[in-house]
Amino acid sequence: MVTSVSSFGRSGVFDWVVQRLTAVILAVYTVYLMAILVLNPDLDYQQWQTVFSSFGMRFFSLITLLSIVAHGWIGMWGISTDYLTTRLMGPKATVLRILFQIGSILLAMLYLVWGIEILWGT
Repeated sequence: MVTSVSSFGRSGVFDWVVQRLTAVILAVYTVYLMAILVLNPDLDYQQWQTVFSSFGMRFFSLITLLSIVAHGWIGMWGISTDYLTTRLMGPKATVLRILFQIGSILLAMLYLVWGIEILWGT
């Protein structure tokens, strides 16, 4: 069972379920955007802006953005705990892992704030 303070959930099963649910959300969003592009081959900027100006699309995009952050964090946490170990990296592995995780969190939060600003900003 995962009990690390840096994990996303309280258990590995929870993280696994979140990763699968966020993957489904990302897939549905991708299919939806592809459908818009295929059904509107001559889509111009004004029409694209109209698509994203509706509350429903902004909300769906926000849920997708949150899914990207959660999905990415779980994946990066898995990479850092699996590969940045003392056995593989030597005695500085813990410091490297913590720095990697802090960098991942900061980058994810930057992208989240930036995405929210793009979606809901003026």
